[in-house]
Amino acid sequence: MHRSIQALITEAEESGRRLPDVVLAFECAESGADPEEVRARIRKTLAVMEEAIEEGLKGEVFSPSGLTGGRARRLWENGPRILGERVTATLARAIATLEVNAAMGLIVAAPTAGAAGVLPSILVNAGEFLDADEEARVDAMLVAGGVGGVIAHRASLSGAEGGCQAETGTAAAMGAAAVTWLAGGSNEQISNSVALCLQGMLGLICDPIGGLVEIPCIYRNASAAMQAIAAAEMALAGLDFPVPADEVIDVMGEVGRKMPAAYRETAMGGLAATPAARRLVQIRPTGEPRGISG
Repeated sequence: MHRSIQALITEAEESGRRLPDVVLAFECAESGADPEEVRARIRKTLAVMEEAIEEGLKGEVFSPSGLTGGRARRLWENGPRILGERVTATLARAIATLEVNAAMGLIVAAPTAGAAGVLPSILVNAGEFLDADEEARVDAMLVAGGVGGVIAHRASLSGAEGGCQAETGTAAAMGAAAVTWLAGGSNEQISNSVALCLQGMLGLICDPIGGLVEIPCIYRNASAAMQAIAAAEMALAGLDFPVPADEVIDVMGEVGRKMPAAYRETAMGGLAATPAARRLVQIRPTGEPRGISG
């Protein structure tokens, strides 16, 4: 595993290889699989992502709690209203995946189940709007995986450890890197996209209503996907960020470690502790969720 974004980029540039090829070589060395095996596995992963989006957009999946279901289809059918179909598609596809997850359907944890809607939304949209074929999206997945690996090493991917910034924040950073790659961005622009993305998500708390990966999770996946695309757009236009990506990741880890436990997936603070949320969920005196009330 590469310990920094800079190390990943330096290896690519010094060896004359593309960024996804560097990540692929590391994966092959670690897993013992050959390159085509790894790429075939990623193709299957992409297929699962696409199927989850399709299922969610049907509007027929509902969670056992009754908190989620049908929102992705409603957005898909009633938009776009303001910024055009690319925005609507991004938002709806991210929500669709999280609704499938909440309904116990098959999704890809990218990097976690609670953040599973961001990367699929970006990659499926890129296939349409950037005319990226399957092999290009496999490359983008490798780039995203390289970024996710660095964040896992330097900070955390767990909402219980670092809040929602560690889950959807990481997913957004991975998505920003992936779409910057697909749009022809340089290694420096990919690094900048990660920094630009994460700086806007620092401190994001994890406060799921009822302790369920439903609300506000589905909406945060949608907004995180847009954050990723905004970061990529800025990076591709040549905008930089004065703090390097690796240092932004370190800050994310620091913030997560200092974040109160009430804001780290315990459902004891934030939106989960509001009167409206408490009316939905029966709460033990300790704050532990007992389940959805009737």
